[in-house]
Amino acid sequence: MPRGDKSSYTDKQKRQAEHIEEGYEHRGVGKGEAERRAWATVNKETGGGKKSGSGRGHATDTSPSRKGGEKGGRASAARSAEERSASAKKAAATRKRNAAKKSS
Repeated sequence: MPRGDKSSYTDKQKRQAEHIEEGYEHRGVGKGEAERRAWATVNKETGGGKKSGSGRGHATDTSPSRKGGEKGGRASAARSAEERSASAKKAAATRKRNAAKKSS
């Protein structure tokens, strides 16, 4: 089996990787890098592709997913109160503007 072949993964693992990849792309990470990170996360959480044999199952490790959320929170906390407040006001104005557009 050549490197990068995803045939040994379960459908659930493939869906997980796709969802994680979309999240990275939404945050501005490039397509290739997002795919690489997504599969690295799935491998870390589930231990790689499906393996045959009775009793081979084990619990998933969700720490890589938590790690991403913590990093985002740390970045926000590093900003000053004024910067966070300005960002929140801008977001609220955008939501209000979009809601007005949608209703008309």
